Amino acid sequence: MPHDQQVSREALREALVLSEEILADIELDRVALCTVALKTSRLARLLNDFDSQDIFRYEASGYPSTPTGVEPHIWRLAEIAGRVYQKTDPKSGTSLPYAYLESIEQILTCLETAKTRLQVSGDRNVSVSSANPQQMLFAPPGNALERWQLQQQIAEGAKQLAARRELLYSYVSRTYYELKFSSVAQDEFSTIRAAIQGRVAELIPASVHKFSSIHENLMSQNPEDWSNAVHSCRRVLQDLADALFPATNEERLIEGKDKSKKVKLGAENYINRLICFAEDHSSSVRFQDIVGSHLSFLGDRLDAVFRATQKGSHSIVHRKEANRFVVYTYLVISDLLSLTEKDGPSE
Repeated sequence: MPHDQQVSREALREALVLSEEILADIELDRVALCTVALKTSRLARLLNDFDSQDIFRYEASGYPSTPTGVEPHIWRLAEIAGRVYQKTDPKSGTSLPYAYLESIEQILTCLETAKTRLQVSGDRNVSVSSANPQQMLFAPPGNALERWQLQQQIAEGAKQLAARRELLYSYVSRTYYELKFSSVAQDEFSTIRAAIQGRVAELIPASVHKFSSIHENLMSQNPEDWSNAVHSCRRVLQDLADALFPATNEERLIEGKDKSKKVKLGAENYINRLICFAEDHSSSVRFQDIVGSHLSFLGDRLDAVFRATQKGSHSIVHRKEANRFVVYTYLVISDLLSLTEKDGPSE
């Protein structure tokens, strides 16, 4: 489900409802398959999936061609749609690629026509006789060849139609489950975000505006703003470390999976200080390991982005990557703030 541009929440909600409706259309055979194709094209449009939008539109109307053949971009879409096949040239013996370009309705019409022709293609019941007993008599040729050709045509049409139905169903079902999972995850994340921002406002009020900046930068079309969102995550974690575990000139042993290591706890060592806070406030070794691992990974990547920016590289973070870092940051902060509560994780 590729998105070339940011998709609004309203469009995602509409797409979820539409995908569920289309699945029911296919499974219950409620509407014609060409209508399903048009509705699926609309679904792709809501998600900014422009290739799929054109593919399903052409499934309903037929793939365009010119007197000299099929344009390269149309051929590419036909390949994606599974309409290209190999056929051996009887003269040269070489295998060449072909594509069937007919619309779903054309395929269905040809299939129904072939079935009707097959029903009336039976051989006539005739009797042949001659007054000359020496004459050799032969029955008139029947329609066996025609019936065989019609059977082949019906089998090919049914195969093509089944492939079109599978193309539609696969796309819609995949989209539905992606949207369904995204909706559940978004609702859960919204709950976590609301809870965090309330606690952050109490604990580090100066960071509240940084959260607003994070979301504004993520919605931007400017790649440099995506990097700025990542930098804001780093600054929020620094502020949180200053509030939960102020900097010190001392060093301390941090327990790792394999061995302990001595780390610094200065102003720039905000990740180390947050890990120490987790160790001090949780009796669960597993919780400490998980939070420590997440903090180390997140801190290393945030610092790497920061260092690269300091060297003059501003557009090194893609939007999807920036989104992931924002989610990781919220989840890590949620874990750390849970340790400040009376019913925080201790086991």
